[in-house]
Amino acid sequence: MSNQIEITEPGLLLDEEGNLNTKGWSRKPLLKYKKKNLGKGWSRTKEWDYYAIINPNYAITFTITDLGIMGLYSVVWLDFRDKKFIPDEESKFFTKGRTNMSFSSEEGFAKYEGKRLQIKFSKKASTRKIVFDFPSFNKNQGIKGKLEMLQDPEMDSMAIATPWKNKPKCFYYNHKVNCMPTEGKVVLGNKIFTFEKENSFAVLDWGRGIWPYSDTWYWGSASGMSVKNLVGINIGYGFGDTSAASENIFYYNGIGHKLDQVTFHFNPKNFLEPWKFTSNDGRFEMEFEPIIDRNSVVNLLIFKSIQHQVFGYYTGEVILDDGRTIKIEKLLGFAEKVQNRW
Repeated sequence: MSNQIEITEPGLLLDEEGNLNTKGWSRKPLLKYKKKNLGKGWSRTKEWDYYAIINPNYAITFTITDLGIMGLYSVVWLDFRDKKFIPDEESKFFTKGRTNMSFSSEEGFAKYEGKRLQIKFSKKASTRKIVFDFPSFNKNQGIKGKLEMLQDPEMDSMAIATPWKNKPKCFYYNHKVNCMPTEGKVVLGNKIFTFEKENSFAVLDWGRGIWPYSDTWYWGSASGMSVKNLVGINIGYGFGDTSAASENIFYYNGIGHKLDQVTFHFNPKNFLEPWKFTSNDGRFEMEFEPIIDRNSVVNLLIFKSIQHQVFGYYTGEVILDDGRTIKIEKLLGFAEKVQNRW
């Protein structure tokens, strides 16, 4: 493994001039984020809370995002049996970081109350909650619900502080939490969909940073049971200077096994063709069988986003830190490519 700097002590993310005090990864979000220390204007500040809750038949994702130049607040419903997805969102221009979002992923608070959508994220002790109501969702079909996710306080996660080369004061501080058993109900139109903690798992993507205008990232995630063991995948690259640490990690019964570099292989002209993932040290080798390409294009002149979030099945092998080989078969998750000008 190349140099993977693990942060083990609490501290401040930024100095008073907006520079990263340290770079690397940690198993818990040890670095404190303070907006008053940000080193660039509101147009470069990007903040979001994203949840994806997945079970064998359907999934739902939520986003509360403040990009400075605009805010995006979305719900996406996915049905794996019919291979369909329904996206809907509300947006605001020039939010300038004023969306009600927490300074810490462990506080877990984010809230949006718009004309069409009301959504609230919260956390108390080891439980995260999502409560939402979107009456005009999908041409007034409507969607609403309440979901509760259990975050084991002893479970490892992936927090990472990433700089950009030759871009002073640009950084990304990210906390991803996999393997959260989820229960609750979603009402879509006149149908009720139940999530049960035995087979429904959530991932949180909590991000705060100062980003350059143009970038592309790759991210993959999955959580679930594999032969009575709780496993999770977090892989990604493409943005910033990852020489101090990558965000690649494999979870096995709550313990994170740090990986070095992982590369995504796919056909950019057809995201529904099979994908492949390889690692520089041979510890993470996976095939990926797509089900749905949740794709979107937003082009608003100064803001442009091209997204391909592909849901499907991971199958392959991972080598743990102690040398054991873990076989994964049809673990449901997603892999994505996102290009932004923002």
